[in-house]
Amino acid sequence: MQYDVFFSICHTPVGDVLPSEAEMFRNFFEQVELADELGFGTAWVAESHLSSEVQKTNRNPVIPHWKGEVGLNTDILQLATRVFARTKRIEVGSAICNIVCMGGPIAHAERLATFLTLHGNDPNERRKLNYGFASGRFEFMNLASGVAPRDAVEEAAWPAIKGMTLKEATEIFLRLLDGQTINSDVIPTSSMTRANFRSDEDWERVQKAAMQRDGLAQAPAEIPLAKRWVFENIKLVPKEFRRELIQPVIGSHDPALQDYANQFAPVQVFNLSITSPEKIEATHARLAKLYHSDGGPWQRSMMPRTVFVFLNHEEGLTAQERSNAAKAEADMALGEYWKALEGTIDPQKVAGAANNALVGNAEEIAQQVAERFHPEDRLMLWFDFFNHDSARVMRNMRAFTEQVQPMVEANLEAMS
Repeated sequence: MQYDVFFSICHTPVGDVLPSEAEMFRNFFEQVELADELGFGTAWVAESHLSSEVQKTNRNPVIPHWKGEVGLNTDILQLATRVFARTKRIEVGSAICNIVCMGGPIAHAERLATFLTLHGNDPNERRKLNYGFASGRFEFMNLASGVAPRDAVEEAAWPAIKGMTLKEATEIFLRLLDGQTINSDVIPTSSMTRANFRSDEDWERVQKAAMQRDGLAQAPAEIPLAKRWVFENIKLVPKEFRRELIQPVIGSHDPALQDYANQFAPVQVFNLSITSPEKIEATHARLAKLYHSDGGPWQRSMMPRTVFVFLNHEEGLTAQERSNAAKAEADMALGEYWKALEGTIDPQKVAGAANNALVGNAEEIAQQVAERFHPEDRLMLWFDFFNHDSARVMRNMRAFTEQVQPMVEANLEAMS
């Protein structure tokens, strides 16, 4: 089993504690340096854009109850440069980068080419940037970047168009990183049909808008979608960057998009902790057949799985006291999370999230890992979730490595 670590750099109050932005970054760097020392494989860092606090003043705020900022990292490339300079072994991952906003797929590919040229300038450098990418969760970031409905048809169809826009962006992004010269004519045009919508009512609303826009007498069975990015021949510079130092990882659970991306490059999958076991196994089975051949055989570690960790191994407590304290910490953190996202604490959602988390003392968590995960899985452990106590976060990281991991290996060996 492989172990990565996830960092949110989430600037939101926890109880009465809200560190300064500078302190948040100091905490991050001391934690990632410890992660490197402890042997974690990749430091995945959340990426966000623009103030989530200010967006609450908009007409349609997406997270009106959130206090503070969802995340302070807006540029994984600048952050990764600092991390690589301060560490020796650990790799870096973006979790995730929105390639639709802030310039779109062409700008993101070009910035990556420059980063990889500089990162790979040392011929002895072997550490990869695991580039998680998608189209982002919060719509206000895309709208501010000009990625918005262009007419009444797109406004009616926008939820479906978001996925189609990511598909277009994905092909542009991956083909440019492959060193190709491309123009928008080589990117297929997408069309909307009933299959793109959840209900007949949603599709009919789009059809009516298209009839009015295009002067049609009958409802169309297919509605072409104008390309978002239109351009003549382009190619990235610098062009001699070391492509072996970049691993694309798509942050979408759409099987068709995962498969489509793998037509152009070996693209792995960023996985959320709440994904059902059935979907996880189906993804492994499908990509074992469809993963791009340049990446070699598909491995379970190519879909790292995020998981909350509420570990209590504090001194002076009995095993039961540690277990009870960890459960209380999990309930508090998860309750605050759902309250911030939706304005209320939903006991069912808190309980469901806790069931997907690792909660307890070292012995309990070791047993949970051995029982819930495949021996070849790669876990992306989230220690800093709603926790600004950096010293405690680091004690938990060390306890996981020194106490939990050996017990997991022993448990797996006993179960085999």
